[in-house]
Amino acid sequence: MLLPAWIGLAAAPAQALDTDESNNIAVYKNASASVVFVTNNTLVRDPYSFNIMSRPQGSGTGFVWDSRGHIVTNYHVIDGARQITITLADQSSWDATIVGLAPEKDIAVLKIEAPADQLQPLMRGDSDDLEVGRKVLAIGNPFGLDTTLTVGVVSALGREIQAPNQRTIRNVIQTDAAINPGNSGGPLLNSAGELIGVNAAIYSPNGASIGIGFAIPVNTVSKIVPELIQYGHSIRPVMGVEAAPIAWARDNKIPGIPILRVFPDGPADAAGIEGITTSRWGATILGDVILAIDDQPVQSHDDLLALLENHKPGDSVTVTLFRRGEEIKRSLTLTAPSD
Repeated sequence: MLLPAWIGLAAAPAQALDTDESNNIAVYKNASASVVFVTNNTLVRDPYSFNIMSRPQGSGTGFVWDSRGHIVTNYHVIDGARQITITLADQSSWDATIVGLAPEKDIAVLKIEAPADQLQPLMRGDSDDLEVGRKVLAIGNPFGLDTTLTVGVVSALGREIQAPNQRTIRNVIQTDAAINPGNSGGPLLNSAGELIGVNAAIYSPNGASIGIGFAIPVNTVSKIVPELIQYGHSIRPVMGVEAAPIAWARDNKIPGIPILRVFPDGPADAAGIEGITTSRWGATILGDVILAIDDQPVQSHDDLLALLENHKPGDSVTVTLFRRGEEIKRSLTLTAPSD
């Protein structure tokens, strides 16, 4: 009786891991302990007992920022939550409080009272060093499947996406690493296992990954998170002006951002910048129109806010204005917003 040829043969040794596979495994093992499951709970009334119960209304991903219990995730992951639960990699669950929110950057900071020895913060990289083609790894909880790893490359840099409050988030990282619902708020890592971005959104006609995902750069996150921890919101310096509605400006074919009014004793007032006034006969007299900040064009309120966010209180900027038929420049020192 003839036996199959494979009978009696020794099992072939498992194929050795190549360098890239070994790197993927190492990054996942080191970083997955820092990734958390974020559950967004709402309160509902039982129709029979009328008791108030907590019920999950969504979930996402977050990661440990520091050993004090601060957790970073996307703003849209916890928006509208009445209760938030964080599940660590060791499967322990903790009630979270909201420390700070930055909807304009889709970032939220939460806090749990877990012991420091249960918290493993991620190392942070430098998103300014990224190049198209660099390898990236995403760890998250897509569709509730916790600590899932996907791998890809940086597909593009300098993209723009819309924040939950309709502001534009600039300089966003585009990646082809699969990002699905539930990945939001999770880390995007480089091959050294360093945080280089926070996964925020996907471009998809069907709600699932098609190879176009977006992450907020870590350098942006690293600037905002300390402000959220200290103040509860991001700090954007102000010029001391109130801008006119952009629709009114465009209806009157006015380029840039017209200044509606200048606040007394503010930076713009000290620089001699003028707002809209009214003549003795009730006619509106156009004041100064902001055309640029430090030679960067300003064409919308979003442009103006984004340029100011690049500065801190005490910085000096040069404002290009249109005043009665000519361009002028004024220097002013930005100040912190008043309470």
